[in-house]
Amino acid sequence: MGWRLALHKGVAGAALSSARAAATGEEHGAMQVQCQQSPVLAGSATLVALGALVLYVAKPSGYGKHTESLKPAATRLPARAAWFLQELPSFAVPAGILARQPLSLFGPPGTVLLGLFCVHYFHRTFVYSLLNRGRPYPAVLIFRGIAFCAGNGFLQSYYLIYCAEYPDGWYTDIRFCLGVFLFILGMGVNIHSDYILRQLRKPGEITYRIPQGGLFMYVSGANFLGEIIEWIGYALATWSLPALAFAFFSVCFLGLRAFHHHRFYLKMFEDYPKSRKALIPFIF
Repeated sequence: MGWRLALHKGVAGAALSSARAAATGEEHGAMQVQCQQSPVLAGSATLVALGALVLYVAKPSGYGKHTESLKPAATRLPARAAWFLQELPSFAVPAGILARQPLSLFGPPGTVLLGLFCVHYFHRTFVYSLLNRGRPYPAVLIFRGIAFCAGNGFLQSYYLIYCAEYPDGWYTDIRFCLGVFLFILGMGVNIHSDYILRQLRKPGEITYRIPQGGLFMYVSGANFLGEIIEWIGYALATWSLPALAFAFFSVCFLGLRAFHHHRFYLKMFEDYPKSRKALIPFIF
C-alpha cells in the first residue's frame, strides 16, 4: 500500500509540475513579443520617404479619373473586387493582432486606438468597396496597394500593441480627446463625400458630373480632406511616430490627388465653380 500511495503522490506531483510549467510557458509565450524600435523607425521613415516621393513625382496614381495615364493594355479588375483586395490587409492584419489581446471595452489605450484603425478599414473593405461604382482598377496598382496596406497595418499594430506606453489618464488627455474627435469628424466627412460621389452615377455609368453638397461646395477633394483630417486626428490620439508618418503620407498622396482632381474638373467643365478650391476651403 505504501508504494502505491507514493506512486500516486509522485504522479500527482508530476502532473502539478507539468501544469505549472505549461502555465508558465503560456505566460512567457503571451509576453514573448518584445518591442524593437528599429522596425518602427524603419517603417515610419519609409512612409515619410514614400510621401516625399509622391510629391516629387507629382503625378496622379493611375486609377479612377486618371486611369488613362497607364497603358491601355494594362490588366484591370472590376473596381469593387480591386478595392476589396487592396484594403483587406489594412483590416485583417491589425484585426488578427487585436484578436490575440484580452477583450475589454476600455482596455489599454493601444488596443482601443488600434480598434479605431480597424473601424476605418472595416468600412473601406466591406462597405466602401462593395458600393464602389468606379472604373476598372489596374492590377499593378492593386499589388502595390496590398503591399502598402499590409506593411502599414502591421506597423501601426506592432507599435500600438507592443511598443506604445500611455499614462493612466490618457483617456481624458486633450490629445486623445481631440484626436478621436477629429478622427470621427474626418471619417464622417469622408463617408458623406463618398456618398455624394456615388449618387452622381447610375450603376454601370462612367460619366463625370460636378459634385454638389457637403464640403464639395468649397473643395474638389472633399472625400480626401475628410480622410486627411481622420489620420491627423489619429496621429494626435496615438501620439506616435508611425501614425504621424502615415498622416504625412496621407497628406502628400491624397493632397496631390485632390489637386489633380481639381484640375480635371476645371478642364472638363466650363461652368465649374471658380471659387471652389482643391483641398482646403478658401485657401488651396
